[in-house]
Amino acid sequence: MSRVCTICGKRPVAGRTIARRGMAKKKGGVGKKITGVTKRRFLPNLQTIRIVIKGAARRAKVCTSCIKAGKIQKA
Repeated sequence: MSRVCTICGKRPVAGRTIARRGMAKKKGGVGKKITGVTKRRFLPNLQTIRIVIKGAARRAKVCTSCIKAGKIQKA
């Protein structure tokens, strides 16, 4: 099951979460220290809707930004 928008091709992108420990310098501490970095994914907000593709009504995964922009014609 792919998480790709059929209209604009928006897909998941990779990122990181950074775990920090300690008190910030502006709060009187010695500064934040990074204790771990883990991978994460930012997923697009896809909705499965019926749209008209080449004159036929089909189900497709479309991101909400394409729906709001009016790039599709609902069946």
